[in-house]
Amino acid sequence: MRSRFNINNYSNLGQRAITALVGALIVVGGSIYSDWTYFIIFAVILGFSQMEFYKLSGLDGMLPLKSFGTLLGLMIFTLTFLIEKEQFPHEYLYLMFPLVSLTFFIKLYKKTDKKPFTGVAFTYLGIFYVAVPFSLLNLAVFSVGQIYHFEILIGCLLILWACDTGAYFAGTKFGKTKLFERVSPKKSWEGFLGGAFSAIAVAFILARYFQVIEDWKWLVIAGIIIIAGTYGDLIESLFKRSIEIKDSGHILPGHGGFMDRFDGLLLSAPFITAFLKIF
Repeated sequence: MRSRFNINNYSNLGQRAITALVGALIVVGGSIYSDWTYFIIFAVILGFSQMEFYKLSGLDGMLPLKSFGTLLGLMIFTLTFLIEKEQFPHEYLYLMFPLVSLTFFIKLYKKTDKKPFTGVAFTYLGIFYVAVPFSLLNLAVFSVGQIYHFEILIGCLLILWACDTGAYFAGTKFGKTKLFERVSPKKSWEGFLGGAFSAIAVAFILARYFQVIEDWKWLVIAGIIIIAGTYGDLIESLFKRSIEIKDSGHILPGHGGFMDRFDGLLLSAPFITAFLKIF
């Protein structure tokens, strides 16, 4: 009798490796295939990440508009994508302001909500913390000649994943000096340096094969990811620590939730996009 595959039968490291491999194949393959498959994949990631944020906020007694906030996030992501793809004129960007303002109207009619403005604040926070960084990726991938360049996205993800992986193994093997014990007791300076070394090594490789941007820009992007990505991880740890949970979710075996996997990207994306647009 054949035994069925069950990822729960593997160790945490095994689950982590399998999930990372499958996820990477989907994200990388879809992003390379076309701009529309990239759009679909990251819209799904955004939706799950934002719902996780609102769910965690609810555990802390907050009452954000979960469905409406996520819908707004997806609309902003879609709008920026279509504008960057030159399907819509840039003037359509102004639609975001009245759409986001609808949150006040909805909260006005929520009779059971004792602190409506707290709910409004956390609804907006979910949009700015999760949806806006993902939407800025649209500006990054279309930043060179208004043409979709998967190389920029894949390069950033490879650097981020290399940084995470290097930090994980270096921290596990050599980690002794605490990086930010109050927020994340397991993170160490040794892990940080291991992640930085891995990220820079991958940036050098990308500079050779992904020549859509200048070589030095890959090194700058690696520096942004090393610093902002680490802070993004710490900030999400602070958020989870404030509501006394370990993972943002359980949908990704070995990794937790989508926010656990993409927390570094949430803080890196604004800096990367600003850098590519300015320079």
